[in-house]
Amino acid sequence: MKSLLSQNWIFKRVMNLYPPYLFTGISIKKLSKDFRQLTVTMPLRWYNQNYVGTHFGGNLFSMTDPWFMLMLIQVLGRDFKVWDQSANIEFIKPGKGRVSCDFVIDDALLQNIYQATEKGDKYLPELIVYIKDEAGEVIAKITKIIYIRRKQGR
Repeated sequence: MKSLLSQNWIFKRVMNLYPPYLFTGISIKKLSKDFRQLTVTMPLRWYNQNYVGTHFGGNLFSMTDPWFMLMLIQVLGRDFKVWDQSANIEFIKPGKGRVSCDFVIDDALLQNIYQATEKGDKYLPELIVYIKDEAGEVIAKITKIIYIRRKQGR
């Protein structure tokens, strides 16, 4: 299964059909072939809004939850252990309409990972993603800490 999911179009299709995302309207809109860029969106619907008619905070967090970890697993390959360690969400303004967020794994991050883990040490980068509304205004800031370590004997 893992090798099947290494193909970006299959990964995108499977994740878009994953029930927690499917039933909240969360979907991958763009995924680069090398898994280094990903865009996720979520429309505001009656079934995913809160009491005051804006995006439910749990769904906003869910749309950011696994992506950095899953992208890094694909990019770094079998020689690394990658886990979500912790996360924090800061709500900045109410989310209305379609919201989106972009995840990017750049060369500088990869260089830091390789350098920090070359002797088997763990690395805990702090990665930030912003959820934006249709006007491009930030509605939430999510800080993710990802656990990364080279596997022993590789």
